[in-house]
Amino acid sequence: MSFGRPGFADTFKVSPPQRGSFPLDHDGDCKDAMISYLKCLKSHGNNNGQCRLQSKKYLECRMDNGLMTRDDFTNLGLGDVDDPTAPKTQATIPPTSTSTPQNTTSSQPSNPQQERI
Repeated sequence: MSFGRPGFADTFKVSPPQRGSFPLDHDGDCKDAMISYLKCLKSHGNNNGQCRLQSKKYLECRMDNGLMTRDDFTNLGLGDVDDPTAPKTQATIPPTSTSTPQNTTSSQPSNPQQERI
């Protein structure tokens, strides 16, 4: 018996979401980030483009607390969003040596061809 649905509905298959499950935050681990994002949306008339930093922080919180699978922010469309309050990381340049050059002359010939002669 189908109880209100067509008889062919028995062959319907449920498929999981494309990016896996998205569990609810029952413990409120990311509540502050969520509220910050919702306040931003409200203050900008639901223009989510103005709230991309808050969105990134919220998703990062969810990833850090195991509420979603860790993924690269470029895959989530937030790869170009930078936090202006985060410390800037600069490439470290190795210190230059100020010591005198070592003696480059040695008893061995520098050219292997000369050794054979």
